[in-house]
Amino acid sequence: MDQANGRAASHRWKVLGVGVVANASFAATFSGIPATAVWMRPAYHIGTGELGFVLGMLGLGIVLSELPWGLLTDRWGDRRVLMLGLASTMTALVAMVLWCVPSAARVPGPHALAAGFLAIGLLGGSVNGSSGRAVMAWFGPQERGLAMSIRQTAVPAGAGIGALMLPALASWAGFVWVYGALAAMCLVSAIFTVLWVREPDATPSDAAIHNPAGDTPLARSPLRRAEVWLLVGGIAALCMPQVAVIAFASVFLHDFAHAGAATAGVVLAIVQIGAACLRVWSGRWTDRHGNRNVWLRTCVALSVAFFVLLAAATALCAAAAHHAPGLSPGAVIALSVLLVAGGIMASAWHGVAYIELATLAGHGRVGSALAMGNTGAFIAFWIAPSAIPMLLALSGWPVVWLSAAACAALAWPAFAPALSNNAHCSTSPEIIPSAARTPQRPSRSGATV
Repeated sequence: MDQANGRAASHRWKVLGVGVVANASFAATFSGIPATAVWMRPAYHIGTGELGFVLGMLGLGIVLSELPWGLLTDRWGDRRVLMLGLASTMTALVAMVLWCVPSAARVPGPHALAAGFLAIGLLGGSVNGSSGRAVMAWFGPQERGLAMSIRQTAVPAGAGIGALMLPALASWAGFVWVYGALAAMCLVSAIFTVLWVREPDATPSDAAIHNPAGDTPLARSPLRRAEVWLLVGGIAALCMPQVAVIAFASVFLHDFAHAGAATAGVVLAIVQIGAACLRVWSGRWTDRHGNRNVWLRTCVALSVAFFVLLAAATALCAAAAHHAPGLSPGAVIALSVLLVAGGIMASAWHGVAYIELATLAGHGRVGSALAMGNTGAFIAFWIAPSAIPMLLALSGWPVVWLSAAACAALAWPAFAPALSNNAHCSTSPEIIPSAARTPQRPSRSGATV
C-alpha cells in the first residue's frame, strides 16, 4: 500500500509536467504568432489594419471557447478534453500548413488567414481549464498553490519560446515551418497526455468523492454564483495593467523615453522572468501560511502604487521635456525600474488567484470555474490593446498608466478576506490520490473543513 501511495505521489509531478508542457505549447501559439507580424504583412500582402483584424481572431477564438471547454471538462474529465483539444489544435495547424501558407503561386487572402486563426483559438482554448482541473485532482490542499503557480509559469515560458523561435522561423524558412513547429509542440503534448494523464486511483473511503450522487454532491454551478463572478471580475481587472506593460512597454520606451530596442527587450525579459519566479514563490508561501487573499491584495496594492508612481514620473518627464530635449539617462532608468516593478506585480498573482477560484468553485466545478477565469483574462487581453491607443491619442502616457492603476484598484473587492476564508473552509473535494491527502473532518453539510 505504501509503495502504491509512493507511486501516486511521484506520478502527480508527471501530471503537472504535462500541464506545463501543454500550456506552454499553446502559449507559444497565441503569443508567438503575433511576434511574426513584421513578416506576416509582406508574406500575405496585408496592411496594418488587416493584420490587426487577423490577429484579433486568435484572441476572439479563445474568449469564445474557454467556457464551453470548461463545462465539457467537468462532464468528460481532463484527460479526454486535453487529448481532444491538443489533437484538434494540431489538426488546425496542419491545415494551415497545407492550405494557408503563402507561396509564389498563391497567397491566401486575409479572410482565410482570419478563419484559420479563429479555429486555432477556438480549439486551443481547451488546454487551460482541463490542465488546471488535473492539477486540482492530483495535488492536496497544502500543495495546490505551488502546483498551480508552476503550471501558470508555462504561459510566460511558452510565450518567450514562441517569441524567440517563430520570428526566426518566419524569416529564415517561411510560415510552413511556423505552423509546423507549433503543430509538433501540440503533438508532443498530446503524447505526454496519453502516457501520463489519468484520474487518480481512489481508495474505498473515496467512494463518495467519485460518486456525485453519494455523500459529496456536485457544487452549485459557478455560473450562478455571485462570489465566483466577483473573483472572475478581479482577475480580468488585474490583467489590464499586465497587458499594458506586455503590449506597450516597448512602444512607451521607444516613443516617449527614446530608449533603444535593447532596453525594451531587457525590461520585458526581466518582467517575465521576475513574474515567473514570484508566481512559484507565492504559491509555496501561500500554501504554507494559508493566506492567499493577503498575497492577492498585496499584488493589487503594489500594482496600484507602482503605476501611480509611473504616471507621475511620466508626467514630470513630459513637463521637463518642454525645457530640454530628450530624457536624461537617470530618467530613463527610473521609468524602466517602475515599469519592471509594476509589470512584475501585475503578473505575479495568477497561480494563487486561479487556485482560489478553483477552491471556491467546489466539487465537480473546477473546469468551469477556471474557464470563467481564463475568459475574463483573455477578454482583458483583447480589450486593453484596443483601448490603450485611444487613451494615448486623447490624453498621453500619464493617463494610460493612471488608467492601468485604476483597473488594478478595481480588483481589490474581489480578493476580500471573507471570500477567501469561505473558500478555504470549503476546500474543493476533487479526486486526490491517498498519498497526497491531508486528513479532513467532514462537516454536517457534507463539505470538508
